[in-house]
Amino acid sequence: MRGSINRPPTPDAEEDRGQDLTLQEIINIKLIESGEKERLKELLRERLIECGWTDEMKALCRAFTRKKGRNNVTVDDLVHVITPKGRASVPDSVKAELLQRIRSFLVSAAL
Repeated sequence: MRGSINRPPTPDAEEDRGQDLTLQEIINIKLIESGEKERLKELLRERLIECGWTDEMKALCRAFTRKKGRNNVTVDDLVHVITPKGRASVPDSVKAELLQRIRSFLVSAAL
């Protein structure tokens, strides 16, 4: 740490790097750097479309909009109401497949 009379000490760039990163942050960085995160997101999109999840979420959004009135609904309202339902309704098979792909990535990346 470097100090100064006029300001509090600031960490050196090399000193600060990597020390405060959590395992989750390190994994996320590796996923992004390798391009695997984008591949996982695309796989997730494909699987959710295949199982009808996206159509189900669209239907929930339409039903909520009709119930509240088209002019009385904001995107934030939809996100607040639909997100918990959406997360809960992702099929276990999709979750398991993604988890397996992440585990395989971690083994191959030696993390």
